Amino acid sequence: MSKKKKKNKLEKTLVEKILDQNKIKYRQASFATHQDHGGVAQMDTSILEENEDLVYKTLVCEGNKTGPVVGVVPVTEHLSLKKLAKVSGNKKCEMLPLKKLQKTTGYVHGANTPIGIWFNHHYPIYLDDSMKDKEEVGVSSGEVGRSVFLNPEDLAKFCETDFYDLKE
Repeated sequence: MSKKKKKNKLEKTLVEKILDQNKIKYRQASFATHQDHGGVAQMDTSILEENEDLVYKTLVCEGNKTGPVVGVVPVTEHLSLKKLAKVSGNKKCEMLPLKKLQKTTGYVHGANTPIGIWFNHHYPIYLDDSMKDKEEVGVSSGEVGRSVFLNPEDLAKFCETDFYDLKE
């Protein structure tokens, strides 16, 4: 590979290495980030315009019976905690407090990824059913501003899960 090509290629994240080990095809993507009012880094997906719904956010919640559960919904939508509770066998779910997030998942806010969370902790992952008809979807690759685009069926198979109605 020429030196010029190497410079344009992003250094692989742990998530990308996990996908390589499992022979799952993906493509790398990076997005600009900005700080929100609370000082939390947010990814700017507006460059995708009408394809923004291809990018999914990974939200970590705590079920009253099961402990941590993970919902993955489009960045353009809101997670229904009631629906997540129902499909995960809980009476109720609440968002995991920010101060517990990194201790629980190993990732900072904005970098949580269903791939890394499943690989490291085997917390139950629930994918929104809006992704099942898409050729590819983007999820975080474990760093703020970095994503991987992959086939949703491959993601579901890797995380040993299925697709559920999770949106509000």
